[in-house]
Formats: sequence, structure tokens, C-alpha cells
Amino acid sequence: MIVWLNGAFGAGKTAAAQELVELLPDSTLFDPELVGAGLRRMLPKERLGQVDDYQDLPSWRRLVVDTAAALLLEVPGPLVVPMTLLRQEYRDEVFGRLAARRIEVRHFLLDAEETILRERIGRRAPGDDEELRSWRLRRLGDYTRALPWLRTDSRIVDTSALTPRQVAEEVTAAFRSGEGACDIVQSAEPVAETVAAGVLLFDDEDRVLLVDPTYKPGWEFPGGVVEPGEAPARAGVREVAEELGLTLDREPQLLVIDWEPPEPPGYGGLRLLFDGGRLTADASSRLLLPGAELRGWRFVDEAEAATLLPSVRRERLRWALHARKLGCPLNLEAGIPVGR
Repeated sequence: MIVWLNGAFGAGKTAAAQELVELLPDSTLFDPELVGAGLRRMLPKERLGQVDDYQDLPSWRRLVVDTAAALLLEVPGPLVVPMTLLRQEYRDEVFGRLAARRIEVRHFLLDAEETILRERIGRRAPGDDEELRSWRLRRLGDYTRALPWLRTDSRIVDTSALTPRQVAEEVTAAFRSGEGACDIVQSAEPVAETVAAGVLLFDDEDRVLLVDPTYKPGWEFPGGVVEPGEAPARAGVREVAEELGLTLDREPQLLVIDWEPPEPPGYGGLRLLFDGGRLTADASSRLLLPGAELRGWRFVDEAEAATLLPSVRRERLRWALHARKLGCPLNLEAGIPVGR
């Protein structure tokens, strides 16, 4: 298990974490800052110059999960993790990968008034310099923008008038009562190539339905991995029912089959997109969202979809819409039609 202390710089995460490990039996402090420091020493300066924050490095997000999992093989746990996570897609990726490893996360937001945060950041601490304090102050705007989703995703502890010990005592009491639990789907990470089936659903303006998973970054098509012995089209029907509470009245028609090449650490595999047809306004109004798996859905045109989907799915959608107009499926490899 992990007790994740989130919050802005100046909220008191590190000091509270040090107190917390004294209050929670068998707990161990894990500071992901150490992972960032290691990457700074190992990665070329050219790569580091491409990001403003080491959290923007995919390697950092993966190594945090891998390191936490490795530590929990060595110590009983829980791990106490004082780390700011302000981008929701990074939270999805890190917590989702932890959930895939069956590692439970308790998420606590240490909050304080902005004037207090600014005053705390402004204090000179050993090892701090003016550039670092300025960077932390600039991040307060990111924190303010992240508060709407942070407040719905965590147990809030107001640290404005509390000592680190008092913060740790409140977190301990909340932890022992089961608060802070993250309700997120536990989808095991693949260990080999997979077959996945997605279903495109349209509204009366021919906009396509996309969903926003809680357990991974970016928007997606409704669908999921085909189970052993399951027909891909039936898998798409099953996933639509599980994700959206919608029962399709017919077997969806294949639009594209795309071979996704392995890209370490991913294994790739076959990706199929089916045409689930047009939803009526009444059917759209009755769509359900399982909180542990999806946080939202929306109908979008192709241009808006291009801003939400990663490139591999963006190309897959483009050719799927083309196949829908042609009236025949297309065979793709790495998003490119074969034999065209």
C-alpha cells in the first residue's frame, strides 16, 4: 500500500511524511525526488533540456512505479510518498500502473492558503537557491488550476494552521478509518502481445464518442482487451456494456484492423475498431460511467478528436472514418493501410 501526500510546494509534504513514518508501523519513506535526481545524472543534457520538469519524462513516471513495487518486496509497507502530482494525466498513469500491480493508493491532498504557501516557499532552506524558489512560486498557478480535480480525487488536509506532527496525526487517523482510497480499475499490464477491440459510436451529427479513463492518460475509444476464447466483436459489445451501460442491438461491423508494433515497454498487438452505429439522443442521455474506470465521455468531431487522442489512435480513427465512408474494412500496419 502507498500513502501518497500530494500538494503544492510549501504545503508541508516532506515534513509531514517524516512524522508519518513514525506513526504508521512498518512504514517506509519513499521520495520520488531521488528518482528525478538519478535521471538528471544519467540522461543527456539535450534530453533534459526538452522538459521543464522531470515529471514530463515518461521514464520518471515508470521508474516511480517500478521502484515503489520493488520496495514493497523488501519492506512490509505502507510506503509514504511525499510528491506533488498536478497533471491529471500523470496521476492517471502513475496510480493506474500501481493499481495494475495490485498496489493500493491512499491519496491525501495537503492544502494551505496561497499566502501561506508563498511565505513558506520564500523561506531560505539549506540547498535552496533563488532560481529554485522562483520555479516553485511559478508552479502555484499550476496548483490552483489542478485543485478542481485534486479535491474530488483525494482526502484533503488543511495544513495552514497545523504543525507537521499534527498533519501526520490527521493523516494517520484518516488512513486508519479507510479514507483517501482511490477507486481505480485494476487492469493488469500486458506481458505479451494483445488483441483489443474498440467500438466507435456516433451521434446524429456523426461525431464520435470518446471516453476519458481514470487509469491511464489520454482519451480512448470505448472497448478493451479481448479475453481468451472471446470473439473480438463480442468483446467490443461486452466492453461497451461494462463501460457505458449500453447494450448494442446488433453485432458491430469491422472498420479497421491495425497491427500495433511493439514499442518497449509496450508489447503491441492487433487493434480492431468496429462501427457501433448511431446513438439516439435518448440512448446518449442514459450512458453510465463507472467511477473506477471512466471519468467522462464526449462526442467530438475529427478535428477535436485529433487534439485528445495520441498519434497512434488518431491515425486509426482517421482510417476508420474513411472505411466507414467506403463501406468496407481496411487493413493497417502501424496506422498505415496495407497495399494502398
